[in-house]
Amino acid sequence: MVVPSTMPRTAAPIIFLATLATLLTSFFATAEAQRPIWIGVSVGVTGQFAALGQNQVRGHQLCTKDANSKGGVLGRKVELILEDDQSQAANAVRIYEKLLTEDRVDAVLGPYSSPITEAVADVTERYRMPMIATGAATTSIFKKGRKYAFMLLSPAEVYLEGLVDLAAKKGLRTFAVIFEDTIFPKAIAQGAADLAKKHGLQVALIESYPKGTTDFAAIVAKVKAVNPDVLGAATYFQDAVAITRQLKELDANPRMYGVTVGGDLPKFYETLGKAAEFVYGATQWEPDLVTLRAGGMIPIARQYPGAREFVEEHRKEFPGADLSYHTAQGYASCQILLEAIKRAGSLGGDKIRDVLLKLDFNSVYGRFQVDQDGFQVAHKMVMFQWQDAKKAIVWPDDLAPGKPRFPTPPWSQR
Repeated sequence: MVVPSTMPRTAAPIIFLATLATLLTSFFATAEAQRPIWIGVSVGVTGQFAALGQNQVRGHQLCTKDANSKGGVLGRKVELILEDDQSQAANAVRIYEKLLTEDRVDAVLGPYSSPITEAVADVTERYRMPMIATGAATTSIFKKGRKYAFMLLSPAEVYLEGLVDLAAKKGLRTFAVIFEDTIFPKAIAQGAADLAKKHGLQVALIESYPKGTTDFAAIVAKVKAVNPDVLGAATYFQDAVAITRQLKELDANPRMYGVTVGGDLPKFYETLGKAAEFVYGATQWEPDLVTLRAGGMIPIARQYPGAREFVEEHRKEFPGADLSYHTAQGYASCQILLEAIKRAGSLGGDKIRDVLLKLDFNSVYGRFQVDQDGFQVAHKMVMFQWQDAKKAIVWPDDLAPGKPRFPTPPWSQR
């Protein structure tokens, strides 16, 4: 006896299709879980910021390599989706739009420089994507009510704090500052002038120059006319080199002279030779910080855990390449992002944001902690001086094994 089926003739195909859809959904979900975590980043490895951008990228690459050697994050490998914005903000905006909408990356890291980060932050904010601002130190970026931008660096306003503090301790009286008229150098200059006043120094000159300036004779002539005890230059690499050369050419002789971005690169000394001697430089991090303090005191490594291994690995992976604080900040921004993802247990933007707001973490670069605006409150600057073709850390006292060579002798006596 055959028992007739009560199933409609159309039911079997429907069940088959439903089963197929379930299998396909499961397949694609499994494939998605198995693919790497994609971290999108645009950095200027050509154009104005090429040298520093390349350093930042090497830091990112070392971080992802180290993370993958330890099994990745959330059970998945980590992969950089890297683009070159050619040091142009408009390019970076287009790239981050593409990363978030077409490439559909899981997370992002910030570009190099404050102007470019300022532009990109509007994109990541719109898509509620947390961004650790790897290469931006301008306070205003983080004081506009944004919820998804997080500052890694010490703020621009304190870049020349070491120079000012040392000058005050030496009894100097007058201070001048010159700067490129863009948001980051301008913030450095204003911060330095405010610090100088607080330390009892008279601000004799605050003078800007347009972006792209190559001849600094006119502005150096103004510096020479006021003859300040201390000169700070809020610069990028090319400016720092050109200004130093023209100080020598015009025989302008401040008793202390310091630069900001670019003065820390080995190329600064290689380009200028002995003209770089006695020049002070602001830096966020130095390879020397991974060694023991002078006199066998407390290891600096406690404040920069893993930094010694980072330095050694960089030398093996990129022999002969610059190792600057920009490299370390590239590593640290990636390190902090991966730590936040790990603690969140998720790639959800809001969950990662919540972790970052509460995170107090010592990276290879130093301490990371932000306020509710995403503004850095824990990382500390250092000041070095070029001495005998090497960078000697001279400030702050608790990190400085060296002493400043003071005063800077006139050019005719160097």
